[in-house]
Amino acid sequence: MKVRITTLILIIIAAFFCFRPVWNEDIWTESYRKLAMMMDVIDQNYYKEVDREELTYASIKGMLRTLDPYSNFLDPQNLATMREDYKGKYYGLGIMIQKQADRLMVVSPIEGTPAYRLGIQPGDIISHIEGESTKPISSFEAMQKLRGEKDTQVNITIIREGMKESLNFTITREEIPLYSVPYSFMLTDDIGYIFIRNFAETTTDELEEKLENLKEQGMKKLILDLRGNGGGTFIQSLEISDEFLEKEDMIVSIKGRNKLYNRELRAFYNDQYENLPLIILINQGSASASEIVSGAVKDNDRGLIIGDNSWGKGLVQTVFPLSQDAALSLTTAKYYTPSGRSIQKDYSQIENFLLNRDVPEEDREVAYTAGGRKVLGQGGIAPDYEVKFSYKNLTYNMLARGLFFSYARNFADKKTPLSKTYIFPDSSERPLEDVSGGRKVLSADLKIDSEILDDYKLFLREKEFEFEAEGFNQALDQIKRELQRELVSAAYSIEVGTKIYRMNDPVIKKAFEVFPEAEALAKSYKEES
Repeated sequence: MKVRITTLILIIIAAFFCFRPVWNEDIWTESYRKLAMMMDVIDQNYYKEVDREELTYASIKGMLRTLDPYSNFLDPQNLATMREDYKGKYYGLGIMIQKQADRLMVVSPIEGTPAYRLGIQPGDIISHIEGESTKPISSFEAMQKLRGEKDTQVNITIIREGMKESLNFTITREEIPLYSVPYSFMLTDDIGYIFIRNFAETTTDELEEKLENLKEQGMKKLILDLRGNGGGTFIQSLEISDEFLEKEDMIVSIKGRNKLYNRELRAFYNDQYENLPLIILINQGSASASEIVSGAVKDNDRGLIIGDNSWGKGLVQTVFPLSQDAALSLTTAKYYTPSGRSIQKDYSQIENFLLNRDVPEEDREVAYTAGGRKVLGQGGIAPDYEVKFSYKNLTYNMLARGLFFSYARNFADKKTPLSKTYIFPDSSERPLEDVSGGRKVLSADLKIDSEILDDYKLFLREKEFEFEAEGFNQALDQIKRELQRELVSAAYSIEVGTKIYRMNDPVIKKAFEVFPEAEALAKSYKEES
C-alpha cells in the first residue's frame, strides 16, 4: 500500500509543476523527478532508516504551505479528522484554529467546552503545544496534537495581543459534541433565539426543528446567533440562507482563476421564513459559512447584522480524492457576497483586525445592497450596528484560571460556606424563596448579591488568586454575569445558564432596541418580493 500511495502522490505533485519531456531537459529541471531523486538519496544515505511515505507526505504539506493557510494534504489521519468535524464526536479542547503566516491562531472556542470555560478567545495565538513551537506545523497537524483520548491532558501556551506575558494551560480533553444548534429558547413573549455553533451535515434539519418549536411558543421575531461560529460545510450555509430568502435571491457567488469554478448560488425555495423579522449576531469568531449567511441577509436587505467585524475567511476549498484514504483540499476560488464584496480578508490586514483597527475608507471596497444601502468592504462582514465586547484584565485572568467554573462546581457540591445554606431545585420553575431553616432554593433567575460575592472572594483566596478591591469593582458587572451563568448552569443546565446570560448580553440588548428597523426591513422585503 505504501508504495502505491507514494507513487500516486508523486504523480499528483507532477501535475502542480511545469512538467516537460525527459528528452528535452536535464533531470534537475523536472519537478517531480527532483523529488524522486531526493527521496532516493535520503533513503540510501541517511544515517537511519526512513519511511518514504512519511517523507512524501511531508514534502506535499510543505509545498501547500506556500499557497495559503487553508490548502492541505489530507493523509489517512487528517481525512478521518475532517470527517469527524462534520458528524459524530471527538475528544479535545473545543477550539477552531487556522494558520496565519507562521502563527497558529484561534478562530473561535466552542461554547461550553474546556477552551471556552478557560476564556480562550478569537485571535489568541497558540505558540506551543507540549512545549513544541507551532510555527513549523499546519493547522491540521496542530489539530492532531490537540485532540486525543478522553480525560488525557495537553499543555498549550497562549499569546494574546496586549498582554506582556504568555499564558500556560494544562487542559483535560473532553468529549466535544457536534450538535450544531445546541441552544434555542424564547427571550421574550415574541422574540426567539437560536445559536448555531458550526455548520455540519445536520445543521439545517436541527435549525428547522428549533424554528418550528419556537414558532409554536409564539415566536414572531428571531435573533440568530452566529458568534464564534467558525464555519463548516458550504452546502449548509446555502440551505440556512435559503430559509430566510425568497427564491432566486442571490446567496453567494464564487470566482476563481479557473472559470469552471465560477458560480452564482441562489435561493431555491419559497414559503419558509422569508417574512420573519431577523437579526443576526456576529463577532471576530464568525467565519466562512457564517459569513456567507450574514452577507446574504445583509446584502439582500433581509435583516440586520449586529456585533463585531467577522473573521474574513472567504476561500473555497475543493477536496480532490487521491485514493481511498488520501485527498487534497485545495483553495480553488473566493466567495463574494451578493453585492460583490470579497469575504476573504487581505492577509496584510490581519494585524488591523486583531488590534480592532479599521482599514482606511479609501482602501475599502464600495458596494450597495439590494435596497441601495452603501456598504464598505474590508474582508469579512461588517455589522450594521457595531457592539464591541472585551473582558477586563481581571475577568480574563479569572476565566483563564477556570475560576468561575470551578467555584460553581464547588458550590453545587456544597463545598463553600454559603452553598451549605442553599437547596438546589428539582425543577427550573421553582422561585427563589426562603424555606425551612432559612435556607434558599437556587433559582433560575438567580441574582448575584453581596453574600455570593463574599463567598466567591473567599474561594479566590483559598486558590491563592491575588486581586485588588479596585480592580474587582471595575470588573464587577462582568464578574456577576459570569458567576450567574456558571451557578445557574451548575444547578440546572448549560442551556438555562446560557439563557439568563444572554438576557444581559449587550449585543442582544442592542438587538431588542433596533428590532423595529428589522421589522421594517422584513416588511419592505416582503413587498418587493
